[in-house]
Amino acid sequence: MERNLEEAINEWHTSVNAGELQRSARAVGDPVVVLGPKGAGPITPAQFAEWVERSGITLIPRSWHPVSERLMVVEEDATWPESTESMRVATVFRASGGKVTAALRLPDLKAALELAYICREMAATE
Repeated sequence: MERNLEEAINEWHTSVNAGELQRSARAVGDPVVVLGPKGAGPITPAQFAEWVERSGITLIPRSWHPVSERLMVVEEDATWPESTESMRVATVFRASGGKVTAALRLPDLKAALELAYICREMAATE
């Protein structure tokens, strides 16, 4: 696993959890590919910062699952301003150049690992 991958993911979590919009924008690539309950696709760092502000989400890492040099699945406890309890989710992260270039949030660890392994195999056959 590339050390920059873990550092990029840590910076992503720190900036998102603190609600620091400019720092969140700097933590991601241009574009950053996202996946969540409201859709998927590439967005700009400014759009990512808008999402951080709008969602108010906090994602506390609970377990780390390396998949490749550039892919990591992180199981997280997610909370939103209106939630009374956390919800366990998992995110497939990809990083390059010290920035998160993909954050694909799925409902559970099994689904995230399955997607990450598919992504790894696709990248290996390019």
